[in-house]
Amino acid sequence: MKNTGFSIKNYHEVKPIYKKLKELVSKPALGLPGEYLSEVLSYYSSNCKRSEEMVKTAKNYIPGGAQHNLAFNYPYPIVFEKAEGAYLYDIDGNKYVDFLQAGGPTVLGSNPVEVRRKTTELLNNCGPSTGLFHEYEYKLARLVCENVPSVEKFRMLNSGSESVIAAVRVARLATKKKKIIKIGGAYHGWMDQMVYGTRIPRTGRFESHGIPKAYTKHTQEVYPNDLKALEKKLMFNKLRGGTAAVIVEPLGPESGTRPVQKDYNRKVRELCDKYGALLIFDEVVTAFRVGMQGAQGYFDVSPDLTVFGKVIAGGYPSAGGLGGKNEYMKYLAAGLDGDKKIKKAKVGGTLAANPLSCIAGYYTLKNIISQDACVRAGKAGDRLTKGLQEIINKYKLPYVVYNQGSIVHLETSGVLFLDVNLVKFWTIPKVLKELKIRKEIMEQMGAAFMSAGIVTLAGSRLYTSAAQTDEVIDEALEKFESVFKKIKL
Repeated sequence: MKNTGFSIKNYHEVKPIYKKLKELVSKPALGLPGEYLSEVLSYYSSNCKRSEEMVKTAKNYIPGGAQHNLAFNYPYPIVFEKAEGAYLYDIDGNKYVDFLQAGGPTVLGSNPVEVRRKTTELLNNCGPSTGLFHEYEYKLARLVCENVPSVEKFRMLNSGSESVIAAVRVARLATKKKKIIKIGGAYHGWMDQMVYGTRIPRTGRFESHGIPKAYTKHTQEVYPNDLKALEKKLMFNKLRGGTAAVIVEPLGPESGTRPVQKDYNRKVRELCDKYGALLIFDEVVTAFRVGMQGAQGYFDVSPDLTVFGKVIAGGYPSAGGLGGKNEYMKYLAAGLDGDKKIKKAKVGGTLAANPLSCIAGYYTLKNIISQDACVRAGKAGDRLTKGLQEIINKYKLPYVVYNQGSIVHLETSGVLFLDVNLVKFWTIPKVLKELKIRKEIMEQMGAAFMSAGIVTLAGSRLYTSAAQTDEVIDEALEKFESVFKKIKL
């Protein structure tokens, strides 16, 4: 195993970040001035006509006009036709600096030549899928096991959501317990059992539309960084049959949007050991972006099971998988293999571990190693964060920016940090009104960034890649400043 370094050079202090975020949401939300909002919208009407027309037509056939949640941007989705390195190009010929990075998987930058060449060769030879064993599913699994400390076996699946389902099933089989504890605000896919306390802590089933209560009966949440609450929940569960697993995003909920203390994961590990629960790391975002050893390597914590996605297939489809220790992965032995006395978790998928995904993932990881891509992407994230902070200070804006290496968080409305406590039901109407206002402001900021030539994730999260040189970051900072200078206090 070669340690190629991590994207995080210096782990931030958490308390100052939360103090700034608390100050942000304590003040009236700061939106775009009316005149500037009109200017932003005129950009779309003048420069994105083909996108607008296509989305209008698409609405006749697709709910909302687009298939992917990341594409639902205000005032309408922009249609892209080319991705190359640090940039994206839409069908109207506009060029953008890409900080969406397909939602995180393209650490090397978009559509890298080295990976594209190998996938093209494979397509010319056997096509994208056969349903049978291919050498690259073995090569990719071996590469994962060689680099991620806790992973002794790896099973490829179609998505991060599917991989969370598999992890939960394995945990329950291995422990013969039912309760799953997640950290409030974390996103672990859209499976029925995990749409609970999503994005904002203490919201429970707030977003569980169409999901019967029975499906979340054994799902629980505790507040981020609150170890006392976690132990209390584990202790209480022990009296009712025990906890199967605690699942965490190791940087904190929503890819580190709510950051955790540096020693948090180690202490969660200790509590899991104390109460006989498995520890599941959801490394869909962090594996091979924080480093080749994942966030678990950075924090030096060994989970029992690790959920993979995104980078595992280098931005190609069917990106998901579950890895872990032999004693737990035996429950995922495919076909007729394995101990006949062991009940196996039912997992699968026609396109899981297809040759195209596996070869793309394999050569993506090989190139991340050879190009020291995690470290380079992290340097770009540090430069972007430092530059954004300087602009925020220059214009005396209340915004908050922080990063974990190549994952940059830019909070302009603080919508995810409103205190939504369903127990205090009398506060709900006021909070819901504030949520709507701040969500609209976040969407407007995203639209303003896009009009300036910057693609972000919902206007509040930015992924950097190894393709984003100092020159690219400086170009982007000029674009950000063109937006921020229009904001009036």
